[in-house]
Amino acid sequence: MAVSDTIDVTDMITGTGPFGPSELRQLSEALASGGEVFRNLKFAVRDLESTGDRSPASTVRLGVGQYLLGRFADAITTLKSADGSAMALYYLGRSQAASEAYDDAITSFRGAGRAGYDKAACEAAAAACLRQSGKLEEARAALDAVAGEAEKSADYWCQRGLLSIASGDELTATISAFEQAIALDPLHSETLFELGVLNDRLGNDDQARDCYMGSLKRYPATVGALLNLGLLHEDRDEFADAQRCYNRILQAFPNHPRATLFLKDSSASGDLQFDEQQKRQRDKLEQKMGLPVSDFELSVRSRNCLQKMGIHTLGDLARTTEQEILESKNFGETSLTEIKEMLESQGLSLGQFAPEQAAGEPMLPDHEPSADEQEVYSLPITDLALSVRARKCTTKLGITTIGELVRRTAEDLMECKNFGVTSLNEVREKLAERGLRLRGE
Repeated sequence: MAVSDTIDVTDMITGTGPFGPSELRQLSEALASGGEVFRNLKFAVRDLESTGDRSPASTVRLGVGQYLLGRFADAITTLKSADGSAMALYYLGRSQAASEAYDDAITSFRGAGRAGYDKAACEAAAAACLRQSGKLEEARAALDAVAGEAEKSADYWCQRGLLSIASGDELTATISAFEQAIALDPLHSETLFELGVLNDRLGNDDQARDCYMGSLKRYPATVGALLNLGLLHEDRDEFADAQRCYNRILQAFPNHPRATLFLKDSSASGDLQFDEQQKRQRDKLEQKMGLPVSDFELSVRSRNCLQKMGIHTLGDLARTTEQEILESKNFGETSLTEIKEMLESQGLSLGQFAPEQAAGEPMLPDHEPSADEQEVYSLPITDLALSVRARKCTTKLGITTIGELVRRTAEDLMECKNFGVTSLNEVREKLAERGLRLRGE
């Protein structure tokens, strides 16, 4: 049975049961599966945030939850007002380190160690901050200070290995330290990632792939592991797997330049695989759009308002704009937020497909097309070999042929969510290669 099947995220964050390193380790492994576990964490944090009078223990749970969601600034604010416990100080340090406030993080980690948190973990975390600040000797001293009691700490050995790399030590010393970490914790994500990088450089592709995949079994996944794993998949002509890696990055960082570039290259190299994946995604989207709103937990007010508006499915909501929702009587910001989060949990957004309805009949071109142009106009849009983002937007706008595309203006295309200037310029370039242009240009 998977960890995600046995862990109750809502109870862990909002309840009063055990909440220590062991529970958070289980939560980290469950979150790696994504989906429902991540959504439950998000909703639990939201519920706790709406509680006015929180106990000191609940404040710690909230701060840790915010950290796990990547909301580091919120986590820092919350945990600073917590009870000053070892757990609060340790995750305050993690949040500060993630925000590159290394000096503050070191103070918090060492405070956590004095308050009773695992000293080896605290000094390893402090050493990581010192190393990232370029203070290699201080980092080494921090690790040396806990060497005896840290023999059973994977964090300690991982930082030993990273310090060895930063210091230019022999590769054998680095590998030895990482192997010690893995022996203590086979799923230590940071160590597995670094071993993947080392094997990658040495040309050991199979071992590198296994290390990267192992590092993704704990949350959060690192961007580096996903990028490198995607490239290894491409080397094996596993383009669909590579694209999943890049898409996973883009879900969190929509404008990540390398992930965007790699995804574009990967789709160009493996169109057949990608087209098959797109079909599955379209089928999945259609299934989601048909889900009834009544299947989801909504407040009575929200449910009644949607019913009065004639909104029965997620598809109805995705075709309805935020303004249309707010114009409904008794539908306020609270209900709007609730609706948005429900849609977000299904990978949809309010008004996402509204442009399809607003677009109406395609406009005619500025001039009578020649016979050659008519032949080109009948070609499918896929013949332009557009990037993934541009393709998705044309699909959302119902554009299937080159002729339908040239009947649109730049403004028409820019109305589509996630279609920016880069995608617009790409479309212009692809059309120019065929002697064509958008309407009005």
